[in-house]
Amino acid sequence: MRSKLPDDKGLEHVGGPGLAEQAPATVDLRTLDSRVVYENRWMRVREDAIERSDGSRGIYGVVEKPDFVAIAAIDRPRGLIHLVEQYRYPVSGRYWELPQGSWETRPDVPPEDVARAELSEETGLTAGKMTRVGDLFLAYGYSSQRYHVFLAEDLLQGATALEAEEADLVSRAFAFAEVETMIANGIIRDATTVAALGLIRLKGLL
Repeated sequence: MRSKLPDDKGLEHVGGPGLAEQAPATVDLRTLDSRVVYENRWMRVREDAIERSDGSRGIYGVVEKPDFVAIAAIDRPRGLIHLVEQYRYPVSGRYWELPQGSWETRPDVPPEDVARAELSEETGLTAGKMTRVGDLFLAYGYSSQRYHVFLAEDLLQGATALEAEEADLVSRAFAFAEVETMIANGIIRDATTVAALGLIRLKGLL
């Protein structure tokens, strides 16, 4: 059976009535103990001892990181989208991705304010229009971290304000079709970028 998505964009998905609105299933899983095994400015790793509904026991390793933002900055008249490239230490390589970031020391700041600031810092762009597209979990098999997806439009170019960790970052605008080719060919390998652009396209915004 096919049902319409609630955004009324004419998109369809496979599933029963009300599938998208269903609440997450409740699992009878009890936390017996929790301890922090590592912590720094950017992340905390804890290990939880748990008991399942059948009485068996196990552990969960959970990575706690602040929520972050990912921004698709679109120059719609020219059909361009702005990406950044920087060296990613864990995978020993430079990759193109959407501008993104978090404010670890100020988790109370609204995501849109963070998005505007991160976009300006990394690309020098100021958005006259910022639209919140939605939020996704990064990797909920081991982390509670989410990211908020924004679409930035009506762009004005200014100066960047890179932090020390971003000193090697470069920014460039690409044609939409070129970005899709880069994803298909494995040049863009950042899952956040791929998912965010997919969500924006599914909602008919790109």
